[in-house]
Amino acid sequence: MEAEQPCRSAVVDLGSNSVRLVVFEGRSRNPLPIFNEKAVLRLGRGLTETGKLNEEGVEMAKEVLSRFHAIARAMKADPFEILATAAVRDASNGPAFVQTLRESMPGVPIRILSGKEEADHSAIGVMCGIPGASGLVADVGGGSLELIHLTPQGRHDATTLPLGMIRLADRSGRDLDKAKTLADKDIGGVEWLPKVKGSTLYLVGGAFRALARLQIARTQYPLNIVHYYTMDVQEAREMTGWLQNSSRRSLERLPGAPRKRLDDTPFAAMVLRRLMKKVQPDKIVFCVDGLREGWYMLKVAPDILAQNPMDVVAREMCARFGRSNSLPYALMKWTDFLRPEETAEEKYLRHLACYLSDIGSHDHPEYRAEQTYWRILRVQSGGFDHPSRAWLALALAVRYAADQQAPFLATSRALLSEADWKSAVVLGLALRLAYSLSGGAGQLLEGTSLEWEGNALVLILTSARVAVKGESVRRGLERLGQALDVATRFEIELVG
Repeated sequence: MEAEQPCRSAVVDLGSNSVRLVVFEGRSRNPLPIFNEKAVLRLGRGLTETGKLNEEGVEMAKEVLSRFHAIARAMKADPFEILATAAVRDASNGPAFVQTLRESMPGVPIRILSGKEEADHSAIGVMCGIPGASGLVADVGGGSLELIHLTPQGRHDATTLPLGMIRLADRSGRDLDKAKTLADKDIGGVEWLPKVKGSTLYLVGGAFRALARLQIARTQYPLNIVHYYTMDVQEAREMTGWLQNSSRRSLERLPGAPRKRLDDTPFAAMVLRRLMKKVQPDKIVFCVDGLREGWYMLKVAPDILAQNPMDVVAREMCARFGRSNSLPYALMKWTDFLRPEETAEEKYLRHLACYLSDIGSHDHPEYRAEQTYWRILRVQSGGFDHPSRAWLALALAVRYAADQQAPFLATSRALLSEADWKSAVVLGLALRLAYSLSGGAGQLLEGTSLEWEGNALVLILTSARVAVKGESVRRGLERLGQALDVATRFEIELVG
């Protein structure tokens, strides 16, 4: 019997600076890219002076898009669509270029997005990667800067500005002072920006991502993940000043420096600084999900955007790597004793940890703790901010008996406060004790409970099946008590 073909979709983002093909696998709340290739075309170079697409870029685009089309067909991606943005939208020869593409790729949908459509796609991409995002989305490309106001009620006030990196460099003659004047004038003309004053600024687009990569390298930040990288305003101001005044040669020395973006870096930093001056955000959050993920949610999975991506990935990993889909419910109830005063956010992280608590069950025993740690810390999913990754990874490593001094826990030690470190360790020890008692069987866990009696933590055994104070259980309870700095004891209260 022939194997069922996988469900795949593909989109081409044909921008002013580059063109990128992304092929997504399946239909999920967390888009899974299985192919991602970019080519730098600089279609928008010279557009300010000539009003036309760059001729060299046009010829390259025809070849690259033909290749991308062949790849999408070979991978049986359906739907497959090409989205053209600012350069094609604004060039006098843009329509003729698109017509040529349609003749060479009959039947392939090619859309020229308006500035508002481009902003809307980017905002939905941010909603995909950061559930609950609210504030100002700024998506910078080669030809334009899209701004859109994102609220829990929807997307509002989309605006496009000619502040893409190629266009701004052309307009200013690569003079940073002149570019600053242009940026202030363009940004100052957006009448609705006062509405978002003091809210979060979400940064999307390759030039902004390059800023984050450079800052991560420069500060030796312990987690090399741009998505959800968050900065306060003071740090962002210092960063933009550094980038505007640094030579290309000095930036090239940084590990992992995005060399193809370094010429754009001073302009991207300047645009960010002018935006911050205008809207005075409470913080800056980098988001890797943008136009392409927005297309995916609109075209492929429009009915599941409301789902929480962290819930989805936790349940999927539980089903794929764990031994029981029902045990997480029992673990959540069993660990309620830990922090009666926990916030809703803390309770939600505990909920995720319970779902993820058995994902190392099939790994080599000697490496379960470390494998689980890295799997969670670097999980390919939106929604997880960096402290949440570090907290969950630590809790689950401890669940698998990680030594708290182990070098591989360094990222969590750097990102978590002392209080958050302790809470993660305590939950990890509690989960380890639960698995020692039950062997991962929920019906056995039901015969046990942990309760407070004054300042003592009491393990109560109510079922004859688990009323055995084995060595692993005794040690587990002692370790949990030590972490909480309380006395512990057993009580056997057999029922029936």
